Amino acid sequence: MKKFTTAVAVTLLGASLAVAAPYQGGHRGHHRHGEFGKKLAQKLNLTDAQKEQIKAIRKDSREQNKAFFQQSRATMKDFFAAKKADDTAKLDALKPAMEANRAQMKQIRAAEEAKIVTVLTPEQNAQWQQLKAQRAERHRGRQ
Repeated sequence: MKKFTTAVAVTLLGASLAVAAPYQGGHRGHHRHGEFGKKLAQKLNLTDAQKEQIKAIRKDSREQNKAFFQQSRATMKDFFAAKKADDTAKLDALKPAMEANRAQMKQIRAAEEAKIVTVLTPEQNAQWQQLKAQRAERHRGRQ
């Protein structure tokens, strides 16, 4: 139970930071989590126009979901405070909210991905799907 809760917390936190954090230059540490970072843009051979379209899609998604990300971060903060205090009652009370946030995060990423796919050529999309499958396989190996 504790391992599951920790995994959900880490996943939710990482996803919320990956989607919500504005890019301010430098390395944010989560380009490997599905973002269209420099390496991925090179692998897919994206044009400058495609890069700008994807950047706009991601920015729009962040802006549309800003309130959700703020609420999600607040829930995570409460969760970690309860975990630090070893407050199992509060952890149990936060579990449904965390699971709902995780499900909503998946929906947000899926909607963003559906828009991004429309920007890619069929060849780029096939390559992207292959890269995602390889990433998923690597993650399965770690569990």
